Amino acid sequence: MAKWRDVLNINARNRLFLILNSKKGRRIANSKILTKKVMKKAGIPVPRLYAVFKTREQVNQFAWEKLKGNFVIKPTRGYAGEGILMIRKRGKWAGEWLLMDGSKVSTADLKFHIGDIFAGRYSLKDLPDKAFIEERIKIHPIFKKYVYQGTPDIRVIVFNNIPVMAMLRLPTAESKGRANLHQGAIGAGIDLATGITTYGVRHNRAVKYIPHSGRKINGLKLPFWDEVLLFSVKAQEAVPRLGYLGIDFFLSQEKGPVIVELNAKPGLSIQICNRDGLFRRLTRVQGLEVRSPEHGVRIAKNLFAERFADRVMAEKGIKTLKVLEPAKIKIGKKKWHEVFAKIDTGAFRSSIDRQLVAELGLSVKKNVLYSRHYRSSMGKRRERKIIELTFRIGGRRIKTAVNVVDRSHLSTPLLIGRRDLAGFLIKPEPITTGKSEVKSLQMEKRGE
Repeated sequence: MAKWRDVLNINARNRLFLILNSKKGRRIANSKILTKKVMKKAGIPVPRLYAVFKTREQVNQFAWEKLKGNFVIKPTRGYAGEGILMIRKRGKWAGEWLLMDGSKVSTADLKFHIGDIFAGRYSLKDLPDKAFIEERIKIHPIFKKYVYQGTPDIRVIVFNNIPVMAMLRLPTAESKGRANLHQGAIGAGIDLATGITTYGVRHNRAVKYIPHSGRKINGLKLPFWDEVLLFSVKAQEAVPRLGYLGIDFFLSQEKGPVIVELNAKPGLSIQICNRDGLFRRLTRVQGLEVRSPEHGVRIAKNLFAERFADRVMAEKGIKTLKVLEPAKIKIGKKKWHEVFAKIDTGAFRSSIDRQLVAELGLSVKKNVLYSRHYRSSMGKRRERKIIELTFRIGGRRIKTAVNVVDRSHLSTPLLIGRRDLAGFLIKPEPITTGKSEVKSLQMEKRGE
């Protein structure tokens, strides 16, 4: 669970992060039509637009009979899922339509609903609004037993071109098919590294199973996860001066991730779904240099991995590690370098010797995630690089971010911290970790 100091509250969100969102950026995010235009220009998938209505005359003149069904009517400035009407298909008779729950509406009902949208019934601050019709993204087959009627969506919070937190919202009977947490939908945290769901929440209370099907909420691996994260960063790049935002996706089996909405003032319940605080994550990435969308995704995966996949693997058989363990460091597509590593649960992040990094060619720019500045015990300002590293230990392959430090005076060039030890048991045996001990272990491993 997150500590209180790590949690982002409303005041901190508004004072520290929402001020980074310009008036122009908010205007784009608050309009679904403008969002479509900007995303489409940036090459990011959005649902196909069928019509935009500004006046009642346009509504009356529209050729409703040409619509084949499977569409959505939305307000351009709607919020919290209000005012959205999802049409599954045509009815048996002309001018008749079927909603997602099978109930019937007429063309006259649809026109009346659009009239309510014009009047501002569903818009921010009750201001007059426009309406539009877009294609309804069909539910991905993987969600069939996880949702009730409606379409689930994924929200990703992006800051400084880095995804920092994500959740899956699953419609229920109580939410009437809408993916809205306040109306009774289920929120599930998502491990940014793997796209696997972690913890479930409903009405701010922990839940483990889907009500209508009994399916476990955690352990669902979302398809197209890398694309979701990549499009999240590209979406932030496409909107000028929108430094902190939430991005909502639908997943289509044919089209992959499709952006349906930007939110310049995303809610804070996502922290409950992930059992972690946004404030800690936001401050960790603030000011980091992000070279490209791909680089932003790499940073996110390395900093905010839940290691849930490792815990799932651990259930099949927990591996015990000693204080000194043989490890293999990946240095090429099929090349690995063997070293001994010290297992240290007192350290949070793993670290590797600076000289070994240089010898193995791991200090190239593409491998460096970012650099941190700190002051030494003598008060001197120093720089520490954090690189991406893949290693094997205890029969498991781990991809993580490690500190590059001077370990030339220590017995092992690699130290593995508790961040990369989830799913292992550590045997706290009384053992010396001097160079002679390492040498004897090397001889023992070679059978000498």
